[in-house]
Amino acid sequence: MDGKVQGVGYRAACCARAQDLGLGGWVRNLPDGRVELEAEGGHQQLNDLRLWCEFGPPGAEVQRVTSLPVGTTGEDWFEVRP
Repeated sequence: MDGKVQGVGYRAACCARAQDLGLGGWVRNLPDGRVELEAEGGHQQLNDLRLWCEFGPPGAEVQRVTSLPVGTTGEDWFEVRP
């Protein structure tokens, strides 16, 4: 995610939303100010998370969300990474 997505609780809120949706994966800050996440689960749940990511938590100003398919790892939990 690009925009004002660091320093606004984006990772914690994203993690909570992903856990509510039953997704596995992780979310982390990148040095260039973006936030990156990798998630796996059901198609509808992934779509719901992507929609949430377009707005984020209060205080976030998301400019762009980019999605790319990745291989699955079998993760069944979602976590915030440093």
